[in-house]
Amino acid sequence: MPLVTCRTYYIVPVVSGSGGGVKLAPTALNQTCPLDVAQENNEQLDGSPQTFLLAIPSRDGVIRQSSDLNIIFSNETTCGMPAVWRVEDSNGQRVVTSNGTVGNPGAETISNWFKIEKYDNDYKIVFCPSVCKACSPTCGEVGSTIAKNGRRSLLLSNNPLKVKFKKA
Repeated sequence: MPLVTCRTYYIVPVVSGSGGGVKLAPTALNQTCPLDVAQENNEQLDGSPQTFLLAIPSRDGVIRQSSDLNIIFSNETTCGMPAVWRVEDSNGQRVVTSNGTVGNPGAETISNWFKIEKYDNDYKIVFCPSVCKACSPTCGEVGSTIAKNGRRSLLLSNNPLKVKFKKA
């Protein structure tokens, strides 16, 4: 069943033992604004529902592989704004935060665009935006790491998180 832009989904790991679904969490500094994108520690929890916005809308609303898209928390905000995935540098790592902006593809929003790619028989989320022809982003795959405080933070890594999408 294809993903479509008008529905909400949980992003959950495929591999047992790799945490639960995607959610918002305070930053490593315990700030509440903006929040980071993390995983539930409990595998049984699906996290928070997400929606997808394509940079170039398709007529049928279907999200095809390798299409630039925003990933947005459906029912949550951060700093009074929609909680949109964004890649930011933090202590030498490129972490996924919720400090992005919706739409407006281009150089100003280059850090807000992700892609869904096939990964074995499942999927992975990658950061390799093509919404700006003059930009040269350093691409990476979205993986997960367990911080000292036990939180499963999402960041760009060489070990992608294998995911599936579950209707919310």
